[in-house]
Amino acid sequence: MSEDFKYTFRIKRYNPEEKGLKQAPHYVDYEVEGDADMTLLDGLNKVQSDDPTLAFRWSCRMGICGSDGMLVNGQPVLACSVFCKDVAKKKQGRLEIEVDPMRNMPILKDLITDIDDPMDKMRAVAPYLDRMDKDGPEDGPGKQSKKQLERIKKTSQCVKCMLCYSACPVYGQDKDFVGPAASALAYRYTADSRDDQGGGRVDKVIGKEDSVWGCSFVGECSVACPKRVDPAQAVQRLKVMGALRLVTKPISDMIKKRKKK
Repeated sequence: MSEDFKYTFRIKRYNPEEKGLKQAPHYVDYEVEGDADMTLLDGLNKVQSDDPTLAFRWSCRMGICGSDGMLVNGQPVLACSVFCKDVAKKKQGRLEIEVDPMRNMPILKDLITDIDDPMDKMRAVAPYLDRMDKDGPEDGPGKQSKKQLERIKKTSQCVKCMLCYSACPVYGQDKDFVGPAASALAYRYTADSRDDQGGGRVDKVIGKEDSVWGCSFVGECSVACPKRVDPAQAVQRLKVMGALRLVTKPISDMIKKRKKK
């Protein structure tokens, strides 16, 4: 028989439509009972059943949709992927779990943050295969070897949860920084053997000071990633691609000009 636990959820609440002191972010404590198999998301749903005003995102409950990102005791996590018994801290004789919205992004309400900026950055890196050199279906499917697949497999696991942006100190200080998830996505498609855009996409993510060069390689994005995408590594690989591009592109352009003459 599963052991029962009693937790205190200390949840940061914020409603921009409230007036007075309640409008400012503040903590509210909720007592939640559950067994050893209760996830944080299960606990939040229990809280919401008693207090329907609590707002948070969730969808699949399986760590795939990436929508229930938040901070638990200061650490970025997916609420459906952590068990309460593993994150609860004993304080003054009670098991306490502190829950906050993700940092580095505006709070819309309670645990819901505005992720539009990171999403825009991800769209900007052209996250799709460009088969511009292929004439059509008659060229056949784009096949890959196991080695080619292995090169992009890790960065293909991103679920767009934005936990890496919440953990990134560079993005916290400079919102123009392209960020870890967008960089990992750029690397994923640039390194794909079936893509023909290659250098053009690299130019997009290395062309400005606030691009991948802004990364100071703290590595917190990779620590926070629930899918082990390792965006910090992807950023460093993009830097190498970018450096090679800066060297080889002028030479390539010069050769093209000579051929035209």
